Amino acid sequence: MKITVLTLFPEMYEGFLNASIIKRIIDKGLAEIKVVNIRDYSNDKHHHVDDTPYGGGAGMLMKVDVVHRALLDNISNDYTCTLLTSPKARPLKQEDLERLSKLDEFVIICGHYEGIDYRIEKYVDEKVSIGDYVLTGGELPSMVIIDGILRLLDEGISSESLKEESYTDGLLEYPQYTRPVEYNGDRVPDVLQNGNHKEIRRYNLKMALKETLVNRPDLLEKRDLNKEEKELLGEIVNEL
Repeated sequence: MKITVLTLFPEMYEGFLNASIIKRIIDKGLAEIKVVNIRDYSNDKHHHVDDTPYGGGAGMLMKVDVVHRALLDNISNDYTCTLLTSPKARPLKQEDLERLSKLDEFVIICGHYEGIDYRIEKYVDEKVSIGDYVLTGGELPSMVIIDGILRLLDEGISSESLKEESYTDGLLEYPQYTRPVEYNGDRVPDVLQNGNHKEIRRYNLKMALKETLVNRPDLLEKRDLNKEEKELLGEIVNEL
């Protein structure tokens, strides 16, 4: 997979691309990430990339011609997908990351200041938001998108780790524990220590349902519960 990021602040990616799982995925050759400075495409001797908006208003807008030149120079072929970070898009979901992880190549345009001249959207395939809030720029959202996609690549991380994560099957992940068995009076549940895999599976499912009910009940409304899940959910409601 090849990912190109168009940004005004390439220095923000130095630590992100050189640490932890992201670095390991890149070192394995599973992904190639190129960070491009949009300022390099300004024809102005002072490398201006923004200007005041027509009609007035606060702040500055990134210029469409500069961003478009950067985009054209970094699209390999007609199949390159172009993403624009934007608070105007619907919030990113896990299924979006799974869909994007199947692409061979895409470009992410990071907005900044008050945004980008609206005309750039003509050259964009998809706008992406990471939530219903506004940030100073698209750099952090682009990192979220890249992180979420790369970890889904084959051999990126173990398939077992992916299988039981939050949102993978429509539920939040169940609570997990490690040593010590007891800490400040809190003990690891006995059922997780008894070695009975059938009981452990059922307990973890119950806890996943409970976490989802308490924290994201909207997810349960969309889920077609099976007989066991309905039974466990009934137990949970009685316990709360």
